[in-house]
Order: sequence, then C-alpha cells, then structure tokens
Amino acid sequence: MRTSTERSRARGKRGSYAKTEATRAAILDAALEVFAQSGFRSGSLRDVAAKVGMSEAGMLYHFPSKSALLAAVLERRDEHAQDFVPLGTHDPADTLRGLVDLADYNASVPGVVELYCILSAEATTPDHPAHTYFVTRYEDTRRRVSEAFERLRSEGRLRVEIDPTEAAVATLSMMDGLQVQWLLDRDAVDMAESLRGFFRSIVEIDFPAT
Repeated sequence: MRTSTERSRARGKRGSYAKTEATRAAILDAALEVFAQSGFRSGSLRDVAAKVGMSEAGMLYHFPSKSALLAAVLERRDEHAQDFVPLGTHDPADTLRGLVDLADYNASVPGVVELYCILSAEATTPDHPAHTYFVTRYEDTRRRVSEAFERLRSEGRLRVEIDPTEAAVATLSMMDGLQVQWLLDRDAVDMAESLRGFFRSIVEIDFPAT
C-alpha cells in the first residue's frame, strides 16, 4: 500500500501532466487560429505565443522545433476534421459526404490549407519532423476511404470496374491537387463541388442540395 506521501506525489504527477496537455492544446488551437487568419508565411510564432500569454521560448518548450509544432498543429486539425468525417459511420456514403463537407470547410481556412500543402511537400524528406505524421496520415486515410468504397461496392453502389483501393488513392490525390490549384486561383476552383462531381462519377449516392 502506498503512503500518503507517495499518493500525493502521484497526484502531483497526474496534475502536472494534465496541465502540460492543456497548455499544449491551447498552443495548438491558438496556432490554428493564427495560421487560418494570417496564412503560413504571415502568421508568426510570436503571434501564437501572444495568444496563449507566454514567451516564444516558453511555447517552444513544449515542442522540440518549429517544424514539430507545425506538424502537431496539423494533427490538431485532423482531430477537428473528425467532426466532418466521423469514425465508424453506419453508411459508407457518409464518409464521402464528409470529405466533401471538409473540402468546403477548408475553403474558409486558407492559411491552414497553405500550411498543409507546404509541410506535406517538405516532409517527403525522411528526416523531416513531420515525415512520420504524413506517412501515417496517408496510410490511415487511404485505409478508411478504401473501406468505404469496398462497402459501397458490396452494396452495388460503386461502378463495377472501379477498384476500391485505387478509388481511395484517386480521392486523396484529387483533394490534395485541388488544394494547390485553389491556393493559386481561388476563383477558378471550387474544391467541394469538384470533389462532389468526382464521387458522382463513380458511386451512386445522394448529396445534400447546395
């Protein structure tokens, strides 16, 4: 049995961990807001630190480098993205509808889209701090979208000549490519509508009226 001193120390450790996690979450939410409003180039770490009321050095205490912070920001964005593409949905078509909703939402946060595009290109280098994040993210997303297409095929709603895995790869390629084109000319590209049109060409599902 632990002594009262040992129990107190354990509670202290748990309390310290919870405080650290809360601070990290506050930093990441502030960073998301800064980059969404100001863009990847204009948004600064100083702006992020000011939002959470700490110094830039104090903020970076929670992250080993600026690149690691930015990768963690994208992970935080992925957590929010689950509101659009929920896990374990009953209808596989909801996964595709959620991706369209996510593309529509992304058009409201250009700075975060810019951050994603820049870091994903830089992280192709194996020693980049965000390399593992992007490798894992693509693996997980391909799997989830492929499973949705597989279920749609079993229900007779996917064109017979379409391979579910290839459809998932094409979906991610299209989403990433649309983001780059949209950043270059936002008036020429409607990310959500283009993605919706792609899905309509290969699956039989209904989309809410826009």
